[in-house]
Amino acid sequence: MSRVGKYPVIIPEGVNVAVNGNVVTAKGKLGELSCSFDDSHVSTKVENNTVVVAPLSESKTARALWGTTRANINTLVTGVSQGFTKNLELVGVGYKARVEGSNKLVLSLGFSHDVIVNAPQGIKIACASPTQISVSGADKQLVGQIAAEIRKFRTPEPYKGKGVKYEGEYVRRKEGKKK
Repeated sequence: MSRVGKYPVIIPEGVNVAVNGNVVTAKGKLGELSCSFDDSHVSTKVENNTVVVAPLSESKTARALWGTTRANINTLVTGVSQGFTKNLELVGVGYKARVEGSNKLVLSLGFSHDVIVNAPQGIKIACASPTQISVSGADKQLVGQIAAEIRKFRTPEPYKGKGVKYEGEYVRRKEGKKK
């Protein structure tokens, strides 16, 4: 059994956390995030620059939600203070990416047309080079979702390894056709 829930979430300087019933709101330099929780199993309160989460009973549901609630609050606090980043790499001849404007990513992935991805509000897309894409923002789920959607346009194939992959991702290669 995990004991993640017993550790308090430390609130860094410059971040304000407010608990209003079953809604926890975090405000920081990167924006504002909020999340609602089931308050019938877990209680949440702010004391001495920490967020303390406690189960209301010893049932399995309360114990399971205890750690999950604490982890979700920690994600909110980390998101508004530091943010989250996913890095993608383009592998293949002629595969390139560029950013147009403030929120439009244009991908050349070997199709007859360019693929255009519009980033939602709160997400920043940057290209350090034509084969490197960086997706960043305060909301961990949204950053991962946008990165997964970009990767889905051309997933890495196992024969030559061409496609869009996460930085550090290992593509298991297959042997080609024998003569």
